[in-house]
Amino acid sequence: MGLGAAASSQWRLDHRPANGRTWLSARSRGRHPDLVVEVAHPKIIQESGAEILRYADLLVGSPSALADQTTEQQLLEASHRWSHAVFVARGALWGTEDITRLDEAGGLQSLRVTMATHPDGFRLEGPLATEHSTRPRTVLYEGPVRGLCPFAPRNSNTMAAAALAAPSLGFDRVIGVLVADFSLKDMHVVDVELSGTPGPTGRSFAVHTHRENPAEPGAVTGSATVTTFWRSLLGCCQLPSKPGIHLC
Repeated sequence: MGLGAAASSQWRLDHRPANGRTWLSARSRGRHPDLVVEVAHPKIIQESGAEILRYADLLVGSPSALADQTTEQQLLEASHRWSHAVFVARGALWGTEDITRLDEAGGLQSLRVTMATHPDGFRLEGPLATEHSTRPRTVLYEGPVRGLCPFAPRNSNTMAAAALAAPSLGFDRVIGVLVADFSLKDMHVVDVELSGTPGPTGRSFAVHTHRENPAEPGAVTGSATVTTFWRSLLGCCQLPSKPGIHLC
């Protein structure tokens, strides 16, 4: 894997036992991982994330898990208690550092993330699962990211990463838009729109990025995002292990 890293164990979500403690099996075999990587489902983080932090740093591949306020608080408390870091992969979010810098400077006023793809690429739950797109392009959801994540846990990770990149807005004020578009059979399209506070002339700073990510038909993750996640993994291996939640 490079950087002196090696995989100690793997765990497939569809083989997960009822007690949700498969990740501990590596320790029971005498292995002591420095980093546990989640790329399965936000429920893994919600149910076991805080306990994982007792033993290792954690790389979260499903940022939508942190839309649950209890989960976010538990991770923060465990991180500080056991002095382990929570790294969160940025995924398909373009311009993460720029968003964070503007937010830290107090200049971020609004942030909106739109994700569009073919309906076959969605894995929806709850009320969104019953939505049927008959028009060429349908807005399935538009509102705070916190309200979307529970019903589109695998399709809202880019929006969740944006909420973490801009803590002054957070999950309640970053707006997420989920769009079903029948023309996007082999592509995920992510638009990020942000505006700053008005300047002396009354006009506001504004940025709009448009990201087209090739994807296999029906795939949840685009091909470029896989590469981005790998870079996040390599990146967090080079970062110091310090308490808190850190995008990488």
